[in-house]
Amino acid sequence: MTCFETFQAYALRSIGIGERLLPRSDFTLCDHFVLIGSGMIWNIYFALMALASGFFLATALAVAKGAANPWARKPAEWFIFVFRGSPLFIQFFFAYFFFLGLKGQYAFFDAFTAAWLGALIVLFLNTSAYSGEIFYGALRSIPKGDVEAADAYGMSGWPRFRRIVWPTMLRLAWPAYTNEAIFLFHATTLVFFSAFPAWQQRGDALYYANYFADKTYNPFIPYPILAMYFILFTLVIVGGFGLVNRHLNRHLPAERRAKIKYRPKLIR
Repeated sequence: MTCFETFQAYALRSIGIGERLLPRSDFTLCDHFVLIGSGMIWNIYFALMALASGFFLATALAVAKGAANPWARKPAEWFIFVFRGSPLFIQFFFAYFFFLGLKGQYAFFDAFTAAWLGALIVLFLNTSAYSGEIFYGALRSIPKGDVEAADAYGMSGWPRFRRIVWPTMLRLAWPAYTNEAIFLFHATTLVFFSAFPAWQQRGDALYYANYFADKTYNPFIPYPILAMYFILFTLVIVGGFGLVNRHLNRHLPAERRAKIKYRPKLIR
């Protein structure tokens, strides 16, 4: 099988399109790159969906945590504390068995025990908690002069939040939020180790890398390829978030614009 034929057969295998059976022997570099790249579709899916949905919940959590009303503040504080205080790996297992118990009673929760939905919910809640704390810190760092100027112009409530508070919060939080997006993308590999099953052997990138390592007894080919894919997509994230950061800081002098710096977290 040529590399082009391998690409046609396996490029979209992780989402159920193409050859159903995995190659059994005579693995080539093309097999490694195509199948691991196919699995990256799921990692990108988990990261994009969790970030897109978690962004709005994180904003709500930040506002709620900064509220004077304890009925809004306390639930946000405990939500952030629980998801930041417990390991993501444990959250996967707890959520799976929780959904499994609900599935036994209600057929509606059948999809929640699959990785595409159940694992996504865990990542969504986890990144919302971390991002919410980042946004809350930025919210407290907004210069009082900005808010006072808005008050002087007669702005209050939602108009003030939408035009003054929220854009300033994003500008201050964006470098740290970029690091959270990168870490979340890397954390999608934990789905492979979680209790959520891969549907019909259509797993993520680590699933295929582990498959090749088990079959060839040589981890020094599939895992570096996997790392290369993650490095490339990390560069895409840094570039994309850097463009947004430049837009958020476009009104500031060049020397005052915050720069995107990747600071890896050693533990979470």
